[in-house]
Amino acid sequence: MATEIKAPTFPESVAEGSVAAWHKQPGDSVERDELIVEIETDKVVLEVVAPEAGTLSEIKAQEGDTVQSEQILGVLGAGAAKSGAANKAKPKAEAVSENKSEATANKPAAGNKPAVAGKTYEVKAPTFPESIQEGTVATWHKQVGEAVKRDEVLADIETDKVVLEVVAPADGALTEIKVEEGSQVESEAILATFAEGAGGDAAADEAQPAVEAKAEEGGDEKIGDRILAPAARKLVAEHNLDVNKIEGTGKGGRILKEDVQRAFESGSAKKSANKPAAAPQAAVAAAPAIEGERPEKRVPMSRLRQTIAKRLVQAQQTAAMLTTYNEVDMGAVMEMRAQYKETFQKAHDIKLGFMGFFVKAASEALKRFPDVNASIDGADIVYHGYQDIGVAVSTDRGLVVPVLRDTDSMKIADVEKSIVDFGKRARDGKLGIDEMQGGTFTITNGGIFGSLMSTPILNPPQTAILGMHKIQDRPMAVNGKVEIRPMMYLALSYDHRMIDGKDAVQFLVTIKELLEDPARLLLDI
Repeated sequence: MATEIKAPTFPESVAEGSVAAWHKQPGDSVERDELIVEIETDKVVLEVVAPEAGTLSEIKAQEGDTVQSEQILGVLGAGAAKSGAANKAKPKAEAVSENKSEATANKPAAGNKPAVAGKTYEVKAPTFPESIQEGTVATWHKQVGEAVKRDEVLADIETDKVVLEVVAPADGALTEIKVEEGSQVESEAILATFAEGAGGDAAADEAQPAVEAKAEEGGDEKIGDRILAPAARKLVAEHNLDVNKIEGTGKGGRILKEDVQRAFESGSAKKSANKPAAAPQAAVAAAPAIEGERPEKRVPMSRLRQTIAKRLVQAQQTAAMLTTYNEVDMGAVMEMRAQYKETFQKAHDIKLGFMGFFVKAASEALKRFPDVNASIDGADIVYHGYQDIGVAVSTDRGLVVPVLRDTDSMKIADVEKSIVDFGKRARDGKLGIDEMQGGTFTITNGGIFGSLMSTPILNPPQTAILGMHKIQDRPMAVNGKVEIRPMMYLALSYDHRMIDGKDAVQFLVTIKELLEDPARLLLDI
């Protein structure tokens, strides 16, 4: 049965791509997930892999051709071994059998797949987008000799924008790690070697008691009758949680990283008193702290933190940055939120927060003041006919700014859902590079950490950024009387090269008016 090979689904900001290189030709046999063709877009190079094993029977888009999202590129025929390929099967099997160790050859479980047992792979770093030059090996989740399953995470590569996962190409085990944690690597650099079939069923059976006893070892861990994914196991150990109180949403009740984070944030999995997993590390760290001594700890700055530092300094050095302030009475928004929050949650399965109102108010204000929605490119001014608003999200690794696209056409429920999704995936390091590029304006909310007033720094090449702060009751003069009102300070930092002070002040006043009378958002006035 023939299988269509399609181009990937392009991000919204990418209209089309071009076929950069075919790695297989008609008649070539391919394995499942083997690289077939590369598609080059204006931002990244996307890899297209074989959806299943077979033979490439037809190429429909030649190298250099322009293709659209999910366009058919070629056809994969069923059966990897045809005619001439069948004649080569025997020598290939003989070559493979020569590479097998005696232990692997004598293992009963290997008898089902003699043609592939012992096959070795080079584990490579992912293909980095053009905007990323190199990455750092952040964590090895597996060690040499540990049994792993196909597509299980072997290592994390941290770049200045995202964390990329390197997964196992098949069932087997690592035979050699060539790049240690903390080392810098380039795109497609060889990280390790991997042997298919190594660390199989027998090894897994022998390792089972040790896995239950050691939380620091990789692979799926079984604690009692609960099975934990590697990342979940690490979080459980770090936070000293009770796995019996964590609901697993993975296959067969497997506890995933997201399940642990959800349980930890909700407080439903209290720390266990009889399993102080984090205590040994704390004891080691505290040991040198003898009275009278002044201990220090030196750690390398993460790539993301280096990039943040570079961009913040660049913004202050290259822009004529100025900040204007105002304050908004949040009473109307809070009353609307209190009145409809339960109905809203039932209708949209998401809580009604404040950010949705600010995003919609900013979208309307950006339409009225196009200079604030513009950017500077060298000696040119680029006016954007759309509103793509970045929302700053704080993570353990640093601040990231995923972008909401076409916010003018989004509903408040869509905004709230997207922000919750961004926050979750940002903490997991799952945000894509395309999701953090191309914004025309940014909103940052220091109020969630208790900030009363601050001066946000521009996010180049944007020319303005809005800072939200905590809502605090203050005495205000209302119709000649003193009333206690829930007030929030707003700060708008802007590039004075592009935006005049009058426009910046009026832009901020527009946001204030829209928030103090939310009906304006519906009436477009």
